[in-house]
Amino acid sequence: MLHQVDLTKKPFNLNEQDITWVQETLEGLTLEEKVGQLFCPVGMGDNAALIDMVKKYQPGGLMYRPGPAQEIRSAHKSMQENSKIPMLLAANLENGGDGVATEGTYFGKQLQVAATNDPDMAYKLGTVACSEGRAVGLNWSFGPIVDINMNFRNPITNVRTFGDRPETVLDMGLAYMKAAHENGMAVSIKHFPGDGVDDRDQHLLTSINSLSTEEWDATFGHVYQTLIDEGANTVMVGHIMQPAYQRHFNPELKDEDLLPSSLSSEILQNLLREKLNFNGVIVSDATLMAGFTIAERRELAVPKAIAAGCDIFLFNRNFEEDLEYMLSGIRNGILTEERLNQAVTRILGLKASLRLHEQARTNTLVPDESVLAVIGSEQHHQWAQACADQSVTLVKDTQQLLPVTPETHKRMLLVVLGDEEGSFSAGGTHKPFVEKLRNAGFEVTVHDPMDMQAMFMSVRDYVKQYDFALYFANYATASNKTDLRINYTPPYGGDIPWFIKELPTMFVSVANPFHLQDVPRIPTFINAYSGNEYSLNAIVDKIQGKSEFKGTNPVDPFCGYWEARL
Repeated sequence: MLHQVDLTKKPFNLNEQDITWVQETLEGLTLEEKVGQLFCPVGMGDNAALIDMVKKYQPGGLMYRPGPAQEIRSAHKSMQENSKIPMLLAANLENGGDGVATEGTYFGKQLQVAATNDPDMAYKLGTVACSEGRAVGLNWSFGPIVDINMNFRNPITNVRTFGDRPETVLDMGLAYMKAAHENGMAVSIKHFPGDGVDDRDQHLLTSINSLSTEEWDATFGHVYQTLIDEGANTVMVGHIMQPAYQRHFNPELKDEDLLPSSLSSEILQNLLREKLNFNGVIVSDATLMAGFTIAERRELAVPKAIAAGCDIFLFNRNFEEDLEYMLSGIRNGILTEERLNQAVTRILGLKASLRLHEQARTNTLVPDESVLAVIGSEQHHQWAQACADQSVTLVKDTQQLLPVTPETHKRMLLVVLGDEEGSFSAGGTHKPFVEKLRNAGFEVTVHDPMDMQAMFMSVRDYVKQYDFALYFANYATASNKTDLRINYTPPYGGDIPWFIKELPTMFVSVANPFHLQDVPRIPTFINAYSGNEYSLNAIVDKIQGKSEFKGTNPVDPFCGYWEARL
């Protein structure tokens, strides 16, 4: 069933003149140009090649990976100048302006923002992310993430979420969306129908939201319905099954017939369009993910995604091939021209609602170069520092170790876990942390887990070298990492905390808040959620007692283990 597009209603709210532009633009497009509007490829590699691709194929949008602000702005300007229809330009603006510009403000992970227990901080995150994104020409944020962190073992949601309480997720998501809209940016609330229930990663397989329909309605359904009612422009649909609702709408479905939501008409049409009354644009999650690719042959999956209800197809293995697959799907009847026109109407309606057609006439699709000054501005720096100050969380200090100062505990043994340099998530965070500790007056010895002499030293001789030990962990979430568990150095595990009864020991995590599952008996535990400069500064101040711990737990850091509270 095709659901009619009402461009006068949320989230479009178009007037008669805007609607005329949408209709006339649609009527002026060839079949190939309509198909081009369905695609949002990823911007990586040679900018000149990307601009040539825009000239040739006229895609509806593009998402850049982070790069130098001036370079990204210049590329965006060239793309808009070479596009017949203004383009949707997107980025993952989840943590701040660093989602598009390498010099952008890394404000903090969403879970860090939630730990402040202040929706205004989510508004500031949205303001920083979207004003800096807008400065380089973006008009579409792939955020906020409104997954609910129900399963602490999920390796991809984690610090990317606003926590495990639906009301907190909703309040923070609404605040971010308000800021985005004030900065002329569309949002894409994600990842429908909800990640964070499974303990697996949809990048690697088709994961499952296993809630009953009643459980879903009270949690994810409540969050999505409210955000939709408040004007969410787009919904990003994940490669996640929701068997309860798929079978609710189609009781005949067998296990082997269940599809990821990005290919499921039951989820896209029956649940999202009909039950939740979403009138805006549906975008698939990245179609390079195995959660999508293992479900169907790509030749069929490409047109089926649009036929099932997606309006925009995100990313490609090969753009030309996917374009041909879409056209073939129209020729062989998988995708009707009526459904194609409906999808393109919504895409054009989104562009009109963002005033892109007007900006094209005034040559303001990409702001003036002077606007780049907002990136990394002093105001954004101050907000990010305030977020860190209000979010760093003292989970427990059952040994009453804190505060530690150079006067009371000068000699520190620092044990680094994770924090690999060169990984997808930036490593090497412990290096500036060590510098900050030394500047504060601590004598810091960075532990070498392969030091055999130290490993077989007597307990008495070992512990008399130090006043306390600090574990610094940076196991960051990243696509294609299947877990965030602590991995000690083979073959002897020279960095295992064997000495917690011999030497006062604390643990600081700047990424995953759930490490107490692996170090439950470390008596002093701190979660910082983000490894940015602001968090490192706040940690050093707070362990010395120069600033109080203000953060609240947005998740259960004890992971349900009773002994982790000791």
